[in-house]
Amino acid sequence: MAANIDYMMEMVKDYLSGKTPRYIFELDFQTEILARYKRMVREHREFAELFYDLLSEGGVDLGDGLSDAEFKRLIRRQYNEVKSIADGGFC
Repeated sequence: MAANIDYMMEMVKDYLSGKTPRYIFELDFQTEILARYKRMVREHREFAELFYDLLSEGGVDLGDGLSDAEFKRLIRRQYNEVKSIADGGFC
């Protein structure tokens, strides 16, 4: 069971579905990724690194200066990329 990975994926999904506003998502995301990353690595190193690279560094960290719509498109694109790679088995 990958509880920490599942938690972080669900956090992103909640933002994308409109359940969480952007400002809450950005604050919570930064807090949670710092708290959970080492545990995510223990659950599945490749997935944790992919998640961090695409959704933290290539997503949330690039949000400054983006409109809400642009930010959501960026996060959706990165989230879909994570899912696509993971579904393909990291090949």
